[in-house]
Amino acid sequence: MPPFLDRLWSRVRATVAPVPDISAALWLQTLQRYPFLAALPLHDQAKLRALSALFLHHKQFHGAHGLVVTDAMAIDIAAQACLPLLHWGDAAAALGWYDDFVGIVVHPGEAVARRQTVDDAGVVHEHTEVLLGEAMERGPIMLSWQHVADASHNTARGTNVVVHEFVHKLDMRSGAPNGCPPLPAGFMGTRTARAAHEAWWAAWEPAYADFRERVIMAQRFGAMQPWLDAYGATAPAEFFAVACEAYFVNRAQFAQEFPALMPVLDAFFRPGLSLPE
Repeated sequence: MPPFLDRLWSRVRATVAPVPDISAALWLQTLQRYPFLAALPLHDQAKLRALSALFLHHKQFHGAHGLVVTDAMAIDIAAQACLPLLHWGDAAAALGWYDDFVGIVVHPGEAVARRQTVDDAGVVHEHTEVLLGEAMERGPIMLSWQHVADASHNTARGTNVVVHEFVHKLDMRSGAPNGCPPLPAGFMGTRTARAAHEAWWAAWEPAYADFRERVIMAQRFGAMQPWLDAYGATAPAEFFAVACEAYFVNRAQFAQEFPALMPVLDAFFRPGLSLPE
């Protein structure tokens, strides 16, 4: 590592995460695998490295079906999980958004979950669901390593299973996920919590309605498939998570697709740093 980068890392680590460490060699490998992380400014890379080290200090990884979660795999996941928290000030306070769980279960590929639903007549129906990841309320997070590792393909498509599931955790901080996480005081210049939520939904509701319409037109009538993952059309909470995936891994394309959401997401994830572009 060049001397100036080593000095930068030491200075940031001393203020953000003074105890744990991630080796330079492993960190550089993570940056090489994930272009959206390598594209961050050097100071942000150093801060993310320190934040990720602190995250790893408090979380436990478990491999399913015989999968061995290596240090490199854990660092890859930690870096992406911490990306939404990067500009939220004090590291310990920011990581407090993830304090409702410890375990992260990593499957080699897609997982199959058994589900039960009850219809209007009270009849219980059982079915299976294929999952790339899952965030459980006040419980662990499950991830498919196959999809975590498919970095270059997923970046172009604006998808990222780690960001998706950890953003669900942010949404769950105010209860069942509904597409609106707890908003900070003064969000977008508002003075009350009610005004903050009105500003949020004023952007998100029309964007979600328009996206659902585009997905329906593509699926039923052969119109052009939207760039954003169609799974976002299934519920407001999923639209929020899918939008955040794209916002973090392919910001330029997301800004073209959803210009009205950029200032809202910037206000939430980059408070005090970004102005509408």
